[in-house]
Amino acid sequence: MFDASVFTPWTLFVDLGLIFGLLLMGKLIRVKVKLIQKLFIPPSLIAGLLGLAFGTNGLGWLPFSNNLGTYAAVLIALVFGALPLSSPKVSMKEVSDRVGPMWVFAQLGMLLQWALAGLFGLFVLKLIWPDLNDAFGVMLSTGFYGGHGTAAAIGSAYEGLGWDEARSLGMTTATVGVVCAIIGGLIMIKWAARNKQTAFIADFNDLPNELRSGLLPHDKRDSIGTATTSSISIESITLQMAFIFVVAFVGYMISQGVKMYYPKLELPVFSCAFIIGLLFKKISDKTGVSDYICPNTTQRLSSFFTDLLVACGVASIKLGVVVKYALPLIVLIIFGVVVVWFISFYFGKHLSKTYWFERSIFAWGWWTGTMAMGIALIRIVDPKLLSKAMDDYALAYLPIAPIEILLITFVPIMFVNGHGLWLMLACLALSLLLLLLAKKMGWWIGSNKSKA
Repeated sequence: MFDASVFTPWTLFVDLGLIFGLLLMGKLIRVKVKLIQKLFIPPSLIAGLLGLAFGTNGLGWLPFSNNLGTYAAVLIALVFGALPLSSPKVSMKEVSDRVGPMWVFAQLGMLLQWALAGLFGLFVLKLIWPDLNDAFGVMLSTGFYGGHGTAAAIGSAYEGLGWDEARSLGMTTATVGVVCAIIGGLIMIKWAARNKQTAFIADFNDLPNELRSGLLPHDKRDSIGTATTSSISIESITLQMAFIFVVAFVGYMISQGVKMYYPKLELPVFSCAFIIGLLFKKISDKTGVSDYICPNTTQRLSSFFTDLLVACGVASIKLGVVVKYALPLIVLIIFGVVVVWFISFYFGKHLSKTYWFERSIFAWGWWTGTMAMGIALIRIVDPKLLSKAMDDYALAYLPIAPIEILLITFVPIMFVNGHGLWLMLACLALSLLLLLLAKKMGWWIGSNKSKA
């Protein structure tokens, strides 16, 4: 008899077998159910919801262990450890010359969502429900802007700081965010098409079948990477995995070392892994090791870890926590949808010289769901990606990523130590400074001046 309370290597094997089985079932549902295709619901989310319904937190039919939430924390370290290894060499001059307005827009999207959600929790939700944790409001941006990965990261950090409910709350807002991203995105695309705000094809029915089902025909399949080593010595995929795991492992050791000497300073493992990844990439570029790192392979591995993370993270949601906080969660999510809609489309229109709707709908998908949701939406309105919105976002994100990592790292620490208000006010102040910078640089576009 399988004992879920005792962890052995076979426990991990059973958990992974169940998760991969659910991923296959989720993929089958995506291929066969037209409604799921229209909503672009990813198989990893379907797998997580099935795991939640039939696992130990639901009907109890699937014998998952109690470690699904821990798997999510480990997987996010691998995701962030892999990110620097797949990033291209881009100079900051290229970023500033090409995508200044896009950088301001993307940075505003991050800072304002965290600031407004955090302040709403502190000054509105706690007024109605005084027993809420001070950080309840930022659970919105943890899930919406950050997605399931950030929910796992912040959740694990809060668990180390004594708030065990944070992970379930973050995973819940992340799951709701994905649904809001697609349903809200499709509604806004239909509105934009009707009002001639789109520059390219905008009808879902015109999309090729492979984008809806996710199955690629033979003539549209591409390589997932390039072999950089001979299999006689070591398989290339083994080498790429070794790079990622060593980076994440060193990040874990640093996090544990800091915790040992400074117990009150809980540095998330994923943050340390990301920093180690950046250092490793820098050294690799200087020494020529980068010639043997395949960016396509490491990016695919990062996506693989993300699929597992979403499935494990959603399946590990504690339904009792969701029920306990149902009312404040509903209020918070409604507030978040309104805020993200305003940031995405108001600032998107005023900070985009061309293709404002394409850029805004991508931002909406990203800031409520995930980057993948943003890509799914922009492929509807811009199938050939002629607007270059994704290219500009990729460049603009380079200077944003360090700020995002710092924010995610210090949100739990600041709130636990009673300084969350000051952090949220700092985010709000930075947002105002960015708006002033945009106007001073001529990046702010007045009404009716943004072109399609």
